[in-house]
Amino acid sequence: MGKSLIVTGGSRGIGKAIAITAAKKGYEVCVNFQSNREAAAAVVAEITAAGGKAIAVQADMAIEADILKLFETVDEELAPLAALVNNAGIVDKAQKVEDMSLDRLERMFATNITGPFLCAREAIKRMSTAHGGEGGGIVNISSVAAKLGSPGEYVDYAASKGAIDVMTIGLSKEVAAEGIRVNAVRPGVIYTDIHASGGEPGRVDRVKGAVPMQRGGEVQEIADAALWLLSDEASYVTGALLDVSGGR
Repeated sequence: MGKSLIVTGGSRGIGKAIAITAAKKGYEVCVNFQSNREAAAAVVAEITAAGGKAIAVQADMAIEADILKLFETVDEELAPLAALVNNAGIVDKAQKVEDMSLDRLERMFATNITGPFLCAREAIKRMSTAHGGEGGGIVNISSVAAKLGSPGEYVDYAASKGAIDVMTIGLSKEVAAEGIRVNAVRPGVIYTDIHASGGEPGRVDRVKGAVPMQRGGEVQEIADAALWLLSDEASYVTGALLDVSGGR
């Protein structure tokens, strides 16, 4: 019997790399996207052209009904769920806390915290041996910002990722006896489009001098770490926060 993986925010950047890498490792892949249907379709096309199976499913991580439909679609169209990668996340323009609006904070926390919680809830219902499942794995994409705080720029984003770190630790202990391993990858500065979303597309090159390895990271380096955590090679690893940050 096959196995499926959901990657939220899978149409670009880290999520895209995770989706394609997962397909190469034998997963049937659900590529979740919020709005860019064409980009998600291109990821699916790349996977199917290589002989894999994938679907693209729209769902906004800030809307519970969308998340429920996402999981129901996977139930109907793919093999039993074996893995979830909570990758979708947003960042806003660099700003001090004193200038942040309520709207910004609510959007940030709904997408970056509540969404992953709801996705984890639905994944557990399907994967937990306590619910008749076969077990599985959850990988949360956090950020090294959770330990650095991102002062003067993205304290709200850093705080949302700090919440994901605590979720990872607590949830890993909660479901460890139910066949589910829960871990997190904490990327450093990575060459992705998210920096453009924050108003600074050249941010990686600006800050890479502060990275001990003196370079930004590549999305494939994050994807490889996430898939390792989901693999049998990491069978005794749960509750881990794996920094992939060039030593930062």
